Amino acid sequence: MTAATSSTAPGSDAPASVPVRPARITSIDALRGLVMFTMIYVNDLAGASDKIVPAWMKHFHGKSGMTFVDLVFPAFLFIVGMSIPFALGSRLSKGEPLWRILLHVAVRTLSLLFIGILMVNETPSSEKMGWSGALWATLMYFSAILAFCNISPPQTPVPAASRKRAFRLASLVLRLLGLATLVYLAFAFRGEDGRRIISLAPFSIHTEWYGILGLIGWAYLVGAMVFLAFRGHRTALLGSAVLLLCLYPADQHGAFNGFWLTHYVGIGATLGSQAAITVAGLLLATILVAPDTGTVGSRTRFTLLFIAGTAAGAWLLHGLYGINKNNATPSWCLWACAITAALWLLFYFLSDVSPLGFIAKPFAIAGQNVFLAYLISEMLPSAIDLLHLDNWYGGLAEPGLAHAIARSAGCALVILCLTAALNRVGFRLKL
Repeated sequence: MTAATSSTAPGSDAPASVPVRPARITSIDALRGLVMFTMIYVNDLAGASDKIVPAWMKHFHGKSGMTFVDLVFPAFLFIVGMSIPFALGSRLSKGEPLWRILLHVAVRTLSLLFIGILMVNETPSSEKMGWSGALWATLMYFSAILAFCNISPPQTPVPAASRKRAFRLASLVLRLLGLATLVYLAFAFRGEDGRRIISLAPFSIHTEWYGILGLIGWAYLVGAMVFLAFRGHRTALLGSAVLLLCLYPADQHGAFNGFWLTHYVGIGATLGSQAAITVAGLLLATILVAPDTGTVGSRTRFTLLFIAGTAAGAWLLHGLYGINKNNATPSWCLWACAITAALWLLFYFLSDVSPLGFIAKPFAIAGQNVFLAYLISEMLPSAIDLLHLDNWYGGLAEPGLAHAIARSAGCALVILCLTAALNRVGFRLKL
C-alpha cells in the first residue's frame, strides 16, 4: 500500500487525487489479520457439536440479532474498502491509464466471482464423477492458490536480474497450470443430481449464490467504481454510501422487479447494503491520505464521529428490518461499520501512534496476505477428509468446549503461521 502527494481541488473537502504513501499502513494489516484469525477460528468451531458450542459463538439464528461471528464477513468488506484508496490511488499517481485500471478491477472482480462459484459447489458427488469429491475440492483450492501465486526471490541485498526473470517465469507457469486445472475441474464437476457447474448447450453457469469471495468481488467492484468517480471527496463518498443503503428498502418494496440485473445479482443486498459497507471503509481510509487529516487528533475525531454516526443510523433503522446478516439489513451493515471502525482505531493507536506496536505486530504480519490464508483454511476440511483424518480431527473437539476452542484457535494459528512462513520465502498470492 503506497501513496504520493496530492492537491486539493477548489471547493472540495478532500484531495482531488489520492496520495501514495511509501509504507504499508500497519493498523489496516493488523485489523485484517485479526479478522482472518477470527474467520478461521469460527469456521473451524462451526464443525464442533452444537451441544458443545454456545449460541453466542455461532451465527445468529432468528429474525433480528447478531453475534461477533456475524461481524467477520462485513469486517472484510469494510477492510476491502479501506484498501482501495491505496491500491487504486497508487495506480492513478503513477499515471496509469484509466482503461488499464478498469481492466484490473474487472479481472479482479471476475476472479473473485469465479473462485466464489467454485467454492459454492465444493461438495461434488463422488459417485456421479467417478472419483473422489474430496479430491476435487482439495485440487480446486490448491489450483486457486497456484492460479494467483506470485513467487519472488528471498530478500537479498540485490537479487540478480536473471534470478528475478526465473522467478517471474516460474510464477507464470504455475499460474497457467492453476488456471487450466480450475477450468478442468469446473467442467468435471457433477452434483448429486448430475448437475454441472458449467453447461455449454445451452451455455449456463450454475450457482445458488456467489459465495463469500463472490460477494466480496461485487462489493469491490462497486467500491472501486465509486472511488474512481469521486477519489477522495468525502461528501460524495458519504452520499454514495447512503444511496447504496437506500437500494435495500427500494428492493424490498419491489422497485427492481423485472429489472434484467436482478437475474444475476441481488441489487438491494449485494450491490446495495453490502457494497455500502465497502464504500464506508473507503470513506474512513481517506483520512489516512488526505492532507487535512494528517494529525492524530484529526483522524481520531473523524473516526469517533464516523462511529457515532453509523451507530446512530443502525439504532434508528433497527425497527424497519431488524439486524440480520443473511438479509444484509441496513442496521446490520451500520453496526458492522461502527464496530470495525472502532477496532481499526484501537489498532491505529497500538501500531501507528504508540510505542506498543509489538502488540499488534503478529496480527499485522498475518494480515499481509490473507487471501492465501483463507484458501488454505477452506482447503483444510477436504484435505483432512481425503487423508481419512476426519474422525481424528473431529474427536479433538469432542470432550468439551475448551477442547473445541483450543482446536479451532490452534488451527487458525497454524494456518496464519504457515502463511507468514510462505510469504517470508517469497510465495504470495496476487489478485
